[in-house]
Amino acid sequence: MEKQILSMQLKIDPADFAPLPKDYFQESRDETKEMGFWKSAWRRLLDNKIAMAALCVIVIIAVFALIGPMLSPYTYDQQIKGDESMWPCMKHPFGTDRLGRDLLVRCMIGTRISLSVGIVSAVIVLIIGSIYGATSGLIGGKVDTAMMRLVDIVYSVPEILLIVVIKLVIDEPLTNLVANVEFFKPLQRIGSGLLAIFIVYGCLYWVGMARIVRGQVLQLKEMEYVTAARALGAGKRRLIKEHLLPNCIGQLIATVMLQIPSAIFTEAFLSFLGIGVSAPMASLGSLTSDALDSITTCPYRMVFPAMIISLIILAFNLFGDGLRDALDPKMKK
Repeated sequence: MEKQILSMQLKIDPADFAPLPKDYFQESRDETKEMGFWKSAWRRLLDNKIAMAALCVIVIIAVFALIGPMLSPYTYDQQIKGDESMWPCMKHPFGTDRLGRDLLVRCMIGTRISLSVGIVSAVIVLIIGSIYGATSGLIGGKVDTAMMRLVDIVYSVPEILLIVVIKLVIDEPLTNLVANVEFFKPLQRIGSGLLAIFIVYGCLYWVGMARIVRGQVLQLKEMEYVTAARALGAGKRRLIKEHLLPNCIGQLIATVMLQIPSAIFTEAFLSFLGIGVSAPMASLGSLTSDALDSITTCPYRMVFPAMIISLIILAFNLFGDGLRDALDPKMKK
């Protein structure tokens, strides 16, 4: 027995009992450190190849719309004599329309208008819907019931008919306002139809956002940190601003991204009917509408705007789906 103990003592290395370096446990802590919500969501979004490809397409389209007209030698309303109804060539890659206007720069301007409509409409929906839904969910009771019944009523209103009615109502007052007030002169370029679309989005399309935010708030207001904030004297406005809406931000972002293509499609459809922007300003919908009379002789005038509309809507939908999955905590590994 003594020999076994002696042999074990001989195998002991004094270096095994030396002090560990200060950063010995740092690497293991970094490896097991929990990632934050946004970093984790970004990792999941990067892993989604389809969503990242859609994001690249969106960036390319945005550059096409914002920077492209600055590089073009033509303007959207410039009529080039002798180039009427010219097919795509080196001089005009997208061809020209019946008045000799370059379709490439007009598609750039039309894409800019469509993207602007989508983003502005989504912001309007976000502001009105989030405030309304958060207020309804936080107050609850009879107030919540009454506010949700108003949402049901708004859902039943035909938005296309309302856009036509609003355009007819504001057309003459807007024309007089633009003619008499210098500050509103820039509104003459976009026309009353586009303003009617913004007004209807502010009046109707916020209801979906309001329902989503209300559902989130009904879950969050029972959490311990909300109860603690109430105990410390926080009012309803502070609860909504600092505790409830910030914790719904992931769902809000995903919903807004999916709202943008819906607004773009609505604007394109209404411009196709002649209710959108005023000539000579172009949108993708108005370009396709102008191409109807020559669809058999000059089909390229219809193809290019229709392709851009389809590409925008598809890219935003794919990216919105990927963003929604990335911001969903249940998808966290």
